[in-house]
Amino acid sequence: MRRKKVEGSEERLVLRIALLARLLLLTLIVLWRLLFLPYDTSASLNPSCLSAAAGDGLPKTGAVRWPRVGAAIEASVVWDGVYFVRIAECGYEYEQTYAFLPLLPACIALLSRSVFVPLVPIIGYRAVLALSGYALSNLAFLLAAVLFYRLSVLVLKDTAAALRSSVLFCFNPASIFYSSIYSESLYALLSLGGIYFIFSDANTVAMLLLALSGSARSNGALNAGYFCFQALKLAYDAIIHKKNHILAAQAIVTGAIRSIFIFVPFIAFQAYGYLNICLGGSSDELRPWCKQRVPNLYGFLQSHYWGVGFLRYFQVKQLPNFLLASPILSLAVCSIIHYSSLLHGTFQLPHVHEENDMVTTPKSVETSKSSEAICASMNNLSSRNAQGHHKIKQRKQERNKKDSESIQELRPLVQVLQSKQRLDSILLLPFILHLAFMTFTSLFVMHVQVSTRFLSASPPLYWFASHLLISTNTTSRRWGYLICVYFASYQWLLPYLDPTSDVARTPELMEHQSYLKQ
Repeated sequence: MRRKKVEGSEERLVLRIALLARLLLLTLIVLWRLLFLPYDTSASLNPSCLSAAAGDGLPKTGAVRWPRVGAAIEASVVWDGVYFVRIAECGYEYEQTYAFLPLLPACIALLSRSVFVPLVPIIGYRAVLALSGYALSNLAFLLAAVLFYRLSVLVLKDTAAALRSSVLFCFNPASIFYSSIYSESLYALLSLGGIYFIFSDANTVAMLLLALSGSARSNGALNAGYFCFQALKLAYDAIIHKKNHILAAQAIVTGAIRSIFIFVPFIAFQAYGYLNICLGGSSDELRPWCKQRVPNLYGFLQSHYWGVGFLRYFQVKQLPNFLLASPILSLAVCSIIHYSSLLHGTFQLPHVHEENDMVTTPKSVETSKSSEAICASMNNLSSRNAQGHHKIKQRKQERNKKDSESIQELRPLVQVLQSKQRLDSILLLPFILHLAFMTFTSLFVMHVQVSTRFLSASPPLYWFASHLLISTNTTSRRWGYLICVYFASYQWLLPYLDPTSDVARTPELMEHQSYLKQ
């Protein structure tokens, strides 16, 4: 009961810190915008929707009461936010817009036509769309911070470490994306919530949340790996401990079904794009990806419009972007190495204890033999003290026997504790594998500067940084402080620099934006 009270109070503390972090960041954004013009000018691209049907059901704006406020809000929409707001207003009009998954635009459209609809006559509909996006991102982040704390308590079994990690998450270097019209906050909320419910054995809720995470960001489909881990863990327990192969097979089949379900929203959206773009046109007009045996819309968009591909970003001119991403990539690699060595050391425990037992037993026998020899010699030297020494020897033997019996009684408890330690540590495995795959992808496949926000929802980054902050090693503790400085500097600088976006200025996208300006 007391532990639950502590966790409840710390959850409220995390929520307050997350709210403070958002207010601080929004203040910095407004400050920098007042002092400097934004680098990106995408906010000016606002033509009417191509389809008249796209505007059906939209609130009629007319003349707004506060046009300057509305214009200021609209001007704040830059980079990927332009696409999300456009899709929320007009739907998917162009091929490249299908690179932006539908959950965030759908939620923005829903909020703008329900909760925030009274503001339409005051600031205008597009400003209301932007305001809905900002409100959604910041609210989702607050909830994500609380779920991050709960997940950390569940995995680390340490409320203090969970609290430190949660504070670091609240001030993470990608914080500006969690307060902008980006899908990071929504993805973090759904993925962290889904993983938390997996480890809480609420599999149905977890399955729904993780499936939705795949409709927020494409890497949400990778969360299916947590269900694979759960299935393998249950199958191992069924075979090794319960000796039930049927139960193991059921666990594998159930895990496979749940994992496949995670992919359904992403695949359904790709099918939606295929129906809209490929069907109905002549074979000569079809896009190249439509003619593939297995049409891959998302892969084509990333490659054709954004130049994403294995080692395609390894160019001399991209060296500054690699330097920009080096801190988060270094932190990710160090986290992977640390927790991998921890897992390896944990599973070496049984062998170490067996060796210790083998070493300890002969020493005990030798000690007993030497004690007997000393007692015998003393008996030979003094017959008068023979009876006294015999009683002393007898008491020693009885005491040694009791100690031996006590050790034998404690041995099962020690084995249980060792087994529990291995069980707790194994929970780190899917997080490390997930982070390792995403780190490899961000370094060798993606635009490397996106790594900061791409990896920002990975809990091991903050768990490892939290560990460094209280390390007994002075050098490790200094690295922990340096990580905090890195987090803080990005809090101050990124609102000025504007978010580094997926939207690279490729010739194809520049041509499309020139068309919009006409």
